[in-house]
Amino acid sequence: MKILLIGGGQVGATVADALHDEHDITVIDTDPANLSALSSRYDVASVEGNGASRRVLQQAGIGDADLVIAGTSRDEINIIASMFARRLSPGKTIVRVANVEYLEAWHERQFDVDFMVSSEVEAAYAVSRHIGVPAARQTDIFADGQVQIVEFDVPEGVRDHAVVGVPLRDAKIPSESKVAGIIRGETLTVPRGGDAIASGDRVVVIGSPGAARAWSRLFSHMSRAVDDVVIYGAGNTGLAIADVLQAQHIRVRIVEASPERARYVAEALPHVRVLNATGTDAEFIERERIGQARAAVFAMRDDAKNLYAAMLAKMHGVPFTIAIVHEAVSLSVLEKAGIDVAINPREVTAEEIVRFAHDPRVLQLAMLEGDRYEVLDITVRGDSELVGTPFRDLPMTGSLIGAIVRDGKAIIPRGDDVLLPGDRAIIFSESSRIPLVERVL
Repeated sequence: MKILLIGGGQVGATVADALHDEHDITVIDTDPANLSALSSRYDVASVEGNGASRRVLQQAGIGDADLVIAGTSRDEINIIASMFARRLSPGKTIVRVANVEYLEAWHERQFDVDFMVSSEVEAAYAVSRHIGVPAARQTDIFADGQVQIVEFDVPEGVRDHAVVGVPLRDAKIPSESKVAGIIRGETLTVPRGGDAIASGDRVVVIGSPGAARAWSRLFSHMSRAVDDVVIYGAGNTGLAIADVLQAQHIRVRIVEASPERARYVAEALPHVRVLNATGTDAEFIERERIGQARAAVFAMRDDAKNLYAAMLAKMHGVPFTIAIVHEAVSLSVLEKAGIDVAINPREVTAEEIVRFAHDPRVLQLAMLEGDRYEVLDITVRGDSELVGTPFRDLPMTGSLIGAIVRDGKAIIPRGDDVLLPGDRAIIFSESSRIPLVERVL
């Protein structure tokens, strides 16, 4: 597939990293440093220029592109580029936006593009998923909410545990779930019944949302559900997070330093309490009882401020902290500093984009561990060699079918279940094996 990628920043780099092996990619960017970094790392062509220019798009070969991805940080450039793409390219067009109003307009069919994705909305959904499963390092929802993929870190030194140190066939694994992978150091194992989870492992689980919550309780230090959240920062991301959590009947408070922005958000979300403050002095934290919140989300525009505010919140008793990060390097810094979850909106946006370069039967995709592993939801062909084979007899290929969706209902398969034509298989695999998975199914 020929892919034209407009924007070589974090989203563009993540997309290029996921797709460069299997596809012919050309990147457009105004920053020669971004182009140089991508060209030196991946086998991609580069064109320096404005992606909203018809001349630049034609120079980059838009007329032959099978997929055009407008992924810069500027909405207007992306939208103008998509308008040209619909006229100059025979392929599909994907647009990244920050302004949620554009996303709403696309849902109302006011924009003629194949797919539009908002980094802010995707970050809000990611926060919501983590609040539901607080022990998770990473989590995603498949099959219209019926299946959840969850990645857990097993604490060091765990002994005498229901699922740790016990062969999986004997472990008290929550029902309606499967251990899809055990990551130990740099090694991935797709486990069999005789394998065991050890302390310090990273475990990938596929199951029902109820099973995901049960797994979370096994590893979480939190004894009850998160029903009270404080959000630091009322920018577009903070506003989107508040909107999603409020819809789930979670009590939300927002801390915002700008008086103008605080007033705007208070009017936009009348059922949310908005506090005009920096939120980083002890008197404010005590007066507003921030420490009694079940979770805090730090969505300010500065990663250092998010880290500082999160550490203060933890010191005052907040048990669960989530930080929105803006620089890729900040992910590991915040996690090592003790922040429970760090979310990069650009990475979750890239996941939504990448699936369009896969087989058209792929309905959804999630990337784990910096794209080392993937989970995909793919429809099974009628002529697949795996159709009709009991799961216990399927070949061990380093991939695992964690769930199937049949007639709209999700099933966690057992050994005597079989794949049928038209089933949707939700599969965990190393990213390098995904092309083989697509061919076999």
